[in-house]
Amino acid sequence: QVQLVESGGGLVQAGGSLRLSCAASARTFLGMGWFRQAPGKEREFVAAISWRGDSTYYADSVKGRFTISRDNAKNTVYLQMNSLKPEDTAVYYCASRNHPVATMSPLTYDYWGQGTQVAVSS
Repeated sequence: QVQLVESGGGLVQAGGSLRLSCAASARTFLGMGWFRQAPGKEREFVAAISWRGDSTYYADSVKGRFTISRDNAKNTVYLQMNSLKPEDTAVYYCASRNHPVATMSPLTYDYWGQGTQVAVSS
């Protein structure tokens, strides 16, 4: 069982930046993804990264503003969020899958964190 713990959320003004972290309990955490869910909306894909970090994927809404990265020695994946907008406000979830390839579908992920709140004021 892999446990994932997110941190780094908070309140920021539009145009600001935040860096989310996701620490995994297991030494092996393969394909990783970030998803978000705003009030009244479905959970949506944000970014994903393969085990080796050589493949990354982004939702169109965050391309050029968000960057996903990982440090396998620290069992941690990051989401650097720049130029934040009010529409980025959501609970952000980290997810892990038992496969080295990254995907965009939440259905393919096996483990989920509890989430961290990001609020962007206008």
